[in-house]
Parts: sequence; structure tokens; C-alpha cells
Amino acid sequence: MSDSSRDTAEGAGWGAAEPGAYERLMPPKVEKLSWLAPRTLWAARNGVLASWFGDPTGRTRSRWVAQRAAAGAPADKVIRRDDPDRFSFMVIGDTGEGDAPQYAVVPGFLKVSQDTRFSVVASDVIYPVGSADDYDTKFFRPYQDYPAPIYAIPGNHDWYEDLGAFMRVFCADTPPLTPEPRPRPLSRAWLRSLLWHRPDPHDGQRLEQARRLRAASGQQAVQPGPYWAIDAGPVRIIGIDTGLLGTVDAEQGAWLREVSRGPRPKLLITGSPLYVDGEHHPCPIDGGGTVDDLVRDPEHHYVAAIGGDIHNYQRYPVDVDGRTIQYVVSGGGGAFMHATHTIPRVSVANVTEQDFRCYPLRGDSLAFYSTLYGRRLRMRRFFTLSATDAAAVIAERLGIPLTRSPGEPARVTYRTRLVASLLGAGGRPDRTSRFRLPVRKIYTQLFSPSSATYSPPFFKCFLRLDVTPEAIRLRCHAATGNLRQELDPPVEDEVTIPLI
Repeated sequence: MSDSSRDTAEGAGWGAAEPGAYERLMPPKVEKLSWLAPRTLWAARNGVLASWFGDPTGRTRSRWVAQRAAAGAPADKVIRRDDPDRFSFMVIGDTGEGDAPQYAVVPGFLKVSQDTRFSVVASDVIYPVGSADDYDTKFFRPYQDYPAPIYAIPGNHDWYEDLGAFMRVFCADTPPLTPEPRPRPLSRAWLRSLLWHRPDPHDGQRLEQARRLRAASGQQAVQPGPYWAIDAGPVRIIGIDTGLLGTVDAEQGAWLREVSRGPRPKLLITGSPLYVDGEHHPCPIDGGGTVDDLVRDPEHHYVAAIGGDIHNYQRYPVDVDGRTIQYVVSGGGGAFMHATHTIPRVSVANVTEQDFRCYPLRGDSLAFYSTLYGRRLRMRRFFTLSATDAAAVIAERLGIPLTRSPGEPARVTYRTRLVASLLGAGGRPDRTSRFRLPVRKIYTQLFSPSSATYSPPFFKCFLRLDVTPEAIRLRCHAATGNLRQELDPPVEDEVTIPLI
């Protein structure tokens, strides 16, 4: 097994490395997506409009679900498979930007996924707004050689065009919804409708041709709707749709309570992680309660909750009344990398730094972003930190030992400390200054969302879960874009989750 980033800098993808073969899989012309471009921000405006004028996704989702029920989808929304008691499946989140980082995941994903029964995309299948014509190069083409079905739950970006393309691809080519009556003039809903982004009338003309890339009978997956449950072997996998704003509507909440009952071990897959960046986000349900209330209920027998949306890997083993529930973030499947160096020293729900795992390591994240902004601002000599120096300043700031042994003497200087502060590096909660908190918040909300990734290592990741009647083995594999990690994707984290 190849070295991981926890072993060596070369295992992380640093240094002189041979590029992988992923570019051969890419289309001849790739449009680079920039989240700082005004055109992109304007197209993705519906999330802001929903927060200002009210979120319509609950009602729209209910209409989609009713349409699928009328077409014969099972009322309980459970997909009943014939998997044996011992089987494996994949989870990959936040995939579809269609550029080098997404395609760099594919060779390792195909290698590790051999003999798996199916895959699940956990949030944000397509960027920037879930358009139907983007499915060609951002879904069907990259995963054309994966021989098994792929199920998905939508993320907020899939909702930016009211989920129409997602329903066509994953839910039996569901036809468009009939238009609703226009809202009352001067109402909040009316103001929202004036500015709401809608799909282009001609969107989807390339969809039928794109489907041919995954046309084999064994690749087909039909979902009952945007949220569902899968009974596979000894476990039930439940996928929920958290829409534009990371919440669950009352109708879906009632369904979730129902399918969560019973002794069968369960895994939750959600577009909004419940623990992320050292914080607890329990995910409210309209009408009362939270998703995490249901996960924690011992009668429901949840053993893990895996969420996308945040583009990296994190794991929090939370003790709940004497049993451990693994809360996982897995959104590193292809979109730009959300920084991990901005995560402060972890102390949440009795999970400490010793228990917490993330990928990329915070030092690698800081080195990655220092290189990126050194190029972007044309200040390479000032901004760029080596992986060794970045790891050292992170260890100093968090008060933790180095994760891997430095390959060269580390230097923590005034410059490295200043660059770490400017790039929003986290710290110890008891030592965080008033200045550092707003800097980190501004950095993570404004400057981090950019896909201007120039070259490997990309620090992407995906999960393989091996299920037996006794336990689930969860492994996080890395994809850097370098040939070494492409041929033998390193395991960045591994945990065995008991089912008994």
C-alpha cells in the first residue's frame, strides 16, 4: 500500500511527481469554472433569494415527490436491492465541476471501486446550477466506466434550477412540473419570482446523447425521488435532500421518522453534514426537531451520518449514550477544495484533536492555498509556504504535535505566521483573538470558494464502505492527480463501525 499524507510529503503528492493519466479522460475543451466570476455568482443567486424572500424548495420538492408517486414510485420511497450480507459500495460527494480535479479522481475511484455493488453521490452532482446539458461532461463522461448503478442526493447547486435536470437523470426522466399560478403582486414570493433563476428553455438537448455513455443495463438506477432509502444486505442507507438552505421540510421529516424506525442498522447520507469544521449543525426539520435528534435516538440504530457540501474529508466519532456514531464529511469528489487549515483546534461533543481526522491535513491545506494565492496575487516569494513550514506553523498555532515527521528543518518565522493569519488558519479556542475570528470568517466565506487549481496535488477524496453483518469498514482514499496515488490510491483514514 502506498504512503498516505500522514506518512510522507511524497504520499501527500508534494515534490517532483509524475502526473497521472486522468487528462486522457477529459473532453478536448474544458471551461474553467470560477466562483469569483460575476456571471457565475448571478446564475447561482437562488440560495440568496431563498434566504431573503422565503425558501420555496419544500413546496417544489413535495410536487416532485407527488409526481413520482403518481408515476408508480413506491410510496415508502425504499429501494429494495438483492445485495448479499457482505458487499461494498462507494460514496463520493460534490463532484461536478468538469475540470482536472474532478477527472483526477476517476482513475483511483475506478480502481478502488472494483467489485462494489453501487455508488452514491452525496450532494452537488453538477456545478454551478445543476443544468441538464452539464451532465454530459460532469457526470456521464467521467463515470462511464463504472459498471454499477449510481444513486444521488441533490445538493444546493442541483436546486438552483429547481431540480429539473436531477429529476430527469436520476428519477425516471421525470417531466417538468406544471407552472404554478403567479404569486400575489408585491408579496415576498412575487419579489422572489421576479429575480428567480430558471433553466434555459433549450437546456437538455445534449442529454439523450450523454446517456449513451452509461447505457448498460447494470449501470441503471431509478430513484423514487430526491430523497430515498436503500435496503442493501444487512443495512438501510437513507439519503435526505436538504435543499437550498440546509433544512428538511415537514413532509420529508415525517418520512424520515418513519423509515428510521426499527432495529436494522442505518447510515444517513445528507447534503448538509451534521458535524463540520469543529461545529455541530443538527439540521432543523420544519415543524420541530432536527435530523440529528433522529440519528441519536437509540431506537433508530444509526451508526454513521455522512454529509457532502464541504469539499474535504472530516470525521468526528461522537459518543452518544455509550455508543459511537461516526459523523463524516465527504465532499472532496471533484469540486474546488475547501480549506481544512481554517478549522480551529477541535473540541466538540467530547471529540478532541486526538479523535478528529481530516484530509487534507491542515498543513497541506495551508501550503496549497499559500501557493494558490501566491500565484493569484503575484506574490509567490511572500505567500508560498513549503509543506514542512506550513505544518509547523499549524502545529504551533493549534498546540498539537506534527502529524508526520518533517523531511527538512521546519522554520516558523514572522512571515509564516503572518501568511497563516492572512489565510485564515485556525487556532486554539482559548487563544483565538478578536482579530483572528473575523479574518477566518471572511476568508472561508469569500476567498476560499474558488476553483483556480493550477496543478497537482489536488487533495480530492472518496469513500469505500465494506459491509458485513458484524461491521462496516469505512476507508477514505486520496486522489492527488499524481500517477503514484492514481495507481495505488492511499488510505487517508480508516475506521471499523460495529453493527452489533
